[in-house]
Amino acid sequence: MSVQHFILATAGHVDHGKSAIVKALTGTDPDRLPEEKARGITIDLGFAHLELKAPDDASRVFHVGIVDVPGHEDFVKNMVAGVGSIDLALFIVAADDGWMPQTEEHLQILTYLGIRRAVVALTKIDLIPGEDERLAVIAHIHEKLRESPFAEAPIAPTSVITGTGLSDLKTALARVLMETPPPRDIGKPRLPVDRVFILRGIGTVVTGTLSGGNLRRGQAVVVQPASHATKIRSVQSHNRDVETIVPGTRTALNLPDLGGHAEQGGTGIQRGHVVTLPEFGGASDTLGVALEKSARLQETKSGAARPLKDGTIVRVHHGSGSFSARVALLDHEPVMPGQRVLAQLRCESPVFAFAGDHFIVRDWSEQWTLAGGVILDPDATRRHFRSPAQRSLLEQRAQAPESACSFVRSQLTRDGATRRSRLLIKSRFSTAEIVESLSGLITKGTAVSMGDWIMEAAWWQTLRKRAGEAIDAEHRQRPQLVGLPLSELRRVIEPSLPVPELFDALVGDLTQNGFAQAATAIRRASHRPALPPNLQAAGTKLRAGLSAKPFEPPSRKELAPDAMAQQALRFLLETGEAVEIGEEVVLLTDAYGRATEIIRQFLRSRGSGTVSEIRQAIGASRRIVVPLLERLDREGMTRREGDKRVLR
Repeated sequence: MSVQHFILATAGHVDHGKSAIVKALTGTDPDRLPEEKARGITIDLGFAHLELKAPDDASRVFHVGIVDVPGHEDFVKNMVAGVGSIDLALFIVAADDGWMPQTEEHLQILTYLGIRRAVVALTKIDLIPGEDERLAVIAHIHEKLRESPFAEAPIAPTSVITGTGLSDLKTALARVLMETPPPRDIGKPRLPVDRVFILRGIGTVVTGTLSGGNLRRGQAVVVQPASHATKIRSVQSHNRDVETIVPGTRTALNLPDLGGHAEQGGTGIQRGHVVTLPEFGGASDTLGVALEKSARLQETKSGAARPLKDGTIVRVHHGSGSFSARVALLDHEPVMPGQRVLAQLRCESPVFAFAGDHFIVRDWSEQWTLAGGVILDPDATRRHFRSPAQRSLLEQRAQAPESACSFVRSQLTRDGATRRSRLLIKSRFSTAEIVESLSGLITKGTAVSMGDWIMEAAWWQTLRKRAGEAIDAEHRQRPQLVGLPLSELRRVIEPSLPVPELFDALVGDLTQNGFAQAATAIRRASHRPALPPNLQAAGTKLRAGLSAKPFEPPSRKELAPDAMAQQALRFLLETGEAVEIGEEVVLLTDAYGRATEIIRQFLRSRGSGTVSEIRQAIGASRRIVVPLLERLDREGMTRREGDKRVLR
């Protein structure tokens, strides 16, 4: 048997029979609050479960979690909280009323949220017995849906009083679900919390609709935006204990170490918070977005049609929660019906969101739905909002908001480089989609990879060129040095790096492409230190003095009596052409090597030797041999035993 999980939400005007249809389909009354019973309307979210079989394949079963939402205009904010993670909408339109204002607003909300599939239940058809009247209502609904994503939605006439059409409605739902892709598992589970309560002896329980990945009992999670770490003690789905839950399921989690809802004296977990994994990072108070105002608003004169101006304070609905934010429009011009613009949402408090998430914008008083949109940059900064680089990123992503390649390319273009392991971690793209996009960019030569780092190729080439020019300049100005100190190269390059850690990757790349690292300096591989012209004469004299009597050279003071000679001698020592034996003794490196080998052979054949014996073997004075043997003692080649030396 094949089982698929989906989430369905009702939508429609108040008193059109949404809760009655849910009860008729499932046997569960979604109205749970006493006030709902007393007033006869849905105030908050209600939940039920429906199991359907595919009409043409009984082995294919759909487990449908139903979210029943309020239809009254006063509770639209609760309605939005219930439709943030759904796969299918069930529009409820009463036959006697037809298309009404909240039906239209719910349609716009679902469209803004990216919902693309729906079924229409034409309720209360027992109140319109005439066939012509029924057909007229159906035709009117088709007309209202004509320019929407739901233009092809099936319409099922129903009556909960007579039971007419309920079977047809179930069949219509099943047929649409057959064509609906199952909720994606991208390995990034998020559970937007829509209810919080405390059970005696159990503790805090949160419910919501899981999306993006699996959660399991015993798993470590965090509650965002407060980054409150906890662990899942137990999991329920449709009133059954389970070990693991999958995307597209209604879920209840028992979370220890949480004090419940703030209003119940707890630590503050509430509707709108998100249960997720620690590795996805934290919340942000600034979101880069694409905003859209429905063209359908041109036909109305309601407050929803008024221009959305730069700087407006609004209520933003995202996931199961809402928050206040100020709208900053990229080009400052007001957003009119039918327009799509780039903007920032500058939130009053941090929000945990992913790139690719949809949201709703309502006015501050929660009377009108003003716009909708998609998040393009979940960790935006206010300082660089109108910079060319940020504008380019938002424009690229807005053109293809469902393209992982577009998001990867735009981030590399803006940042220059990013860690592979953190790239688009807060996005609705899976690791496989991101890796595939990166591989394509690397194959095309537009990106390069260095360990965990991914760089935009042109930017990286410019950075490498700048580093090479700095090294070459050092070689020209100070040819006597081994190379450019790494600390100086870091000072030159670091201001251009998105993060300081990238410097090590740059050095690693340089050393694989024509450069070499020498201790704390870096040089071109072809560079050989050379004395500058003003010291060449002094260097020639030094070499002659050291090579004339290689085992009995002049003292250091005699070799370098002045500043010029001292600079030249320092060059010979730093480049390894000469070796400092003691404070006053310097040998050419070749002479030092030959003297060392003579001592090694002498001690190997004799077993030991005094300073006098070794001096005679080399043909040098005590002035040379004593500091030479002391150096060999320090280096571990020889060891002093009384007045003799032996090999270690």
